[in-house]
Amino acid sequence: MISLRYHVISIAAVFLALAVGVVLGSTTLSRTLLSGLNNENSELGGQVAELEDDRNALNARLGDADSFAATIGPAAVKGSLAQRTVVLVTTADARPSDRDSLKGLVANAGAVVTGELQLTDAFADQGRADELKDIVTRLLPAGVQLPTVSDPGSLAGGLLGPLMLISKADNKPQVSPEESAAVLSGLTDGGFIKASPELKPAQLAIILTGGAASGDGAGDRAATLARFAAQVDRSGAGAVLAGSAGSANGTGAVGVIRADTAASSILSTVDNADTPAGRIVTILALGEQLEGKVGRYGNAGNAQAPAPGAPAE
Repeated sequence: MISLRYHVISIAAVFLALAVGVVLGSTTLSRTLLSGLNNENSELGGQVAELEDDRNALNARLGDADSFAATIGPAAVKGSLAQRTVVLVTTADARPSDRDSLKGLVANAGAVVTGELQLTDAFADQGRADELKDIVTRLLPAGVQLPTVSDPGSLAGGLLGPLMLISKADNKPQVSPEESAAVLSGLTDGGFIKASPELKPAQLAIILTGGAASGDGAGDRAATLARFAAQVDRSGAGAVLAGSAGSANGTGAVGVIRADTAASSILSTVDNADTPAGRIVTILALGEQLEGKVGRYGNAGNAQAPAPGAPAE
């Protein structure tokens, strides 16, 4: 006869066997899993090391390319802007080193920088758009006609373009020195610009900006700068809008121009002005503007070619 004690012992034995099996099985499984994970970690570590080597090699090649471009830059642009004059406009996020390099290349090209004008953060601030438009209309010099559009970028470009560029028709200033001083003073007092004291009108303009705008209203700020640049181009013999990496994106001024068929048909753009090659291209594109040619240059997907005369990508 099977007793209760026998049942208890039997059940205990079964649970003990299960426990032992679980321990033995988990130990074997753990070893297998750990072995597999260790192998995968080793493989991943090898892949990471290879990728780092590739990255370092690419960085070295890019560094060599930049050094080469910086070395040949003066020779590449020599004489391309002989006896021309250029005004340099920068935005608040433009790198001073890029500005200085461009000024040097302008001189190498045989041209003279007649002055610099910086657009402050307030210039593209949508919260101050009405204030900017009010100053523009109030200080409009006699004989200068503003564009029919009402956005602040186009209106400001319609005011500052004739002030910064001489007439394409007769190579004469479009605004008197007194009117120019009044406009610059009003916009400076409003916090919208900073202008060099010696600023004089030139034949051509370079508008140098940074990368893509970010944060609230990024697209509107980029559009303000883009429309300003396009209107400046319409005021004289030509202009180039040059930006850093990211400037050709949807929230970059270069990208806004390239998405606008009318604007991109007159204003040349460069999307890699933060590199020596991009700055050389900016000067060459400015020379093209004198010939009535226009292009979209750089590394971005919406560029037509890396440089003037290069095969389209």
